[in-house]
Amino acid sequence: MKTTHSKPCYIYAHRGARKEAADNTRSAFDKALTYAIDGMETDVQLTKDEVSVLYHDRFMDKLGFPDKHIDDFTYQELEQFNFGDGNEQESVFSLKEFLEQYRSCCRLQIEIKNREWEDSERHRIKMRQCLDMLGGVNGWDVFISSFNLECLQYAHKLGSHIPLVYASREIHSIADVRNIFSKNEFLAGLCNPISTLNEVLVGFLQQHNKIIVTYTCNTTEEIQKALDLQVDVLITDDPTKALQMRGLCNDQLRL
Repeated sequence: MKTTHSKPCYIYAHRGARKEAADNTRSAFDKALTYAIDGMETDVQLTKDEVSVLYHDRFMDKLGFPDKHIDDFTYQELEQFNFGDGNEQESVFSLKEFLEQYRSCCRLQIEIKNREWEDSERHRIKMRQCLDMLGGVNGWDVFISSFNLECLQYAHKLGSHIPLVYASREIHSIADVRNIFSKNEFLAGLCNPISTLNEVLVGFLQQHNKIIVTYTCNTTEEIQKALDLQVDVLITDDPTKALQMRGLCNDQLRL
C-alpha cells in the first residue's frame, strides 16, 4: 500500500455528526459543519403520500414503531414524531428543506433508499423528485448513490447530468463490479464498503476513470486503509479522526 496521499481525499460526515446527534437531523448536520469536513452523506426515503424525507433505517424502532416503515405514515403524521435524541425535539426533515439549507454549505451525497416491499414506481418517484430538486450541478458538488442499480439506470434514461454512483455490498466481488460497470458505462463511480476495498478494485476503477467512495471508515485502521488506497471520498462517523489523519498524510507528502 502507498503511505502518502497524492490527491484530494474528501471527508464526508455519515448522516451528519451522528455520534453527537440523531442521524439525518438538522442538529446532526449543523454539528457536522462545525468541523472542516468536505461533505455530508444522507439517505432519502418516501412517505406514504410521496414526500421525499431523510431517514436511513428500514424500521422505525428509534421512534417507538419497531414494526413500521417510513412509508406507513404521511408527511403530516411524521411531523408529529420526535426524530431527535432524548429531549432534543427534531421534526422529520424533507429532502427539499435539506437541499435548501445545506446545498451551499458543502458537498453532498444523496443516497436513494429503495426497499424490496415498495412498488418500483415509488423508486422512480424518489429519483425524479431528487433530480428535479437538484436541477443543475457543478461537477461533484452533489452526487446520487443507490444500492439499487435499476434506480440509477432510470436516472440515466431521464438524461441526468448528476453523477450517479453505484453502492455495492460486502458480497460483491471484483468480477461483479467489472460486470456491472461494463454494462453500465454511465456510472460515475462506486461506493464500496471499506472492508472489501482493495488495490485490485481501486486499480480497476482508476483505470476506467471512476470515482472511488468508501464507507464507513471509523477505526484508525479503516481510515488509514482508505487514505492509503487514495479513495476520492471517505465516509465516516468520526470526522475529527479522519480529518486529523488526512492532515498527517498531507504533512508526510509535503516533507
